[in-house]
Amino acid sequence: MMIIIAEFFVVILKVLWAFVTAGAKWVVRPKEKSVAGQVCVITGAGSGLGRLFAKEFARRRAILVLWDINSQSNEETAEMVRQIYHELDTDLTKDGPVGGVEEVPPFQPQVYTYVCDVGKRESVYSTAEKVRREVGEVDILINNAGVVSGHHLLECPDELIERTMVVNCHAHFWTTKAFLPKMLELNHGHIVTVASSLGLFSTAGVEDYCASKFGAIGFHESLSHELKASEKDGINMTLVCPYLVDTGMFKGCRIRKEIEPFLPPLKPEFCVKQAMRAILTDQPMICTPRIVYMVNFMKSILPFEAIVCMYRFLGADKCMYPFLAQRKEAMNNNEAKNGI
Repeated sequence: MMIIIAEFFVVILKVLWAFVTAGAKWVVRPKEKSVAGQVCVITGAGSGLGRLFAKEFARRRAILVLWDINSQSNEETAEMVRQIYHELDTDLTKDGPVGGVEEVPPFQPQVYTYVCDVGKRESVYSTAEKVRREVGEVDILINNAGVVSGHHLLECPDELIERTMVVNCHAHFWTTKAFLPKMLELNHGHIVTVASSLGLFSTAGVEDYCASKFGAIGFHESLSHELKASEKDGINMTLVCPYLVDTGMFKGCRIRKEIEPFLPPLKPEFCVKQAMRAILTDQPMICTPRIVYMVNFMKSILPFEAIVCMYRFLGADKCMYPFLAQRKEAMNNNEAKNGI
């Protein structure tokens, strides 16, 4: 009994120390780690956040492995990465050796592109094998690919529901199973889950999307605990949960007009820069903007009816309806054109 009581007090001290260290990071910014020369796989790299992640990692001299279902857009991202590599190489050549000593070896552009449908596990596993064979073992995995159906539940075809779940959630299982074994062997690596605030709290009209993001977050958290239980402290996990990002994915989504100036859609560049800071400092979770942390906490402690009242006040209860209406109108117009 005395042992349990002693352990309990030790746990309390460790919890308090965790609060202290977390608070200290707000005051003293942690030093960012180097990812130069590390192999980084980014899914959904052909556009949106995936493209911006690729550019940010390229600026830090990482070896980029870009996955996307669209070959053309993926190659466009790769060309942007090559341009960044070229600029880095030019700057290095221009500066020359410092004090007559060549401290940094000449930088060689390295970016690889692969067409991969992460919604098909065979495609994931075969592409992963190509990466290991042609590039090497992966150090950083960015699970970024995502889709949205844009239909009310009762109007959404089952195939689109399944597609949303598979791409946004199941694919994380497959990519992780493909690359985690070597990370465990080396006790080195970093897995990033790009989820959403809609994986922490939901809204009406996007049941499939919310479910997929809740699933991705559950997978991420469980895997984080498994790595801790296995005492693999060299493998880091970062969960990225942004508020609505202005990438066009949810075009038309609107909250109450009086509130919107205080909570506008996030600029993609800002979202990725915040995520990069979290990744490079091994931060377990990043919510952007910070009010998402508070909303998630309030959801956990307030009665459901209180949450409903807050949603209605903010206009968040039907914020997806304009987006859904636009998607439905666009689909009807396409069907009309095809019928002509």
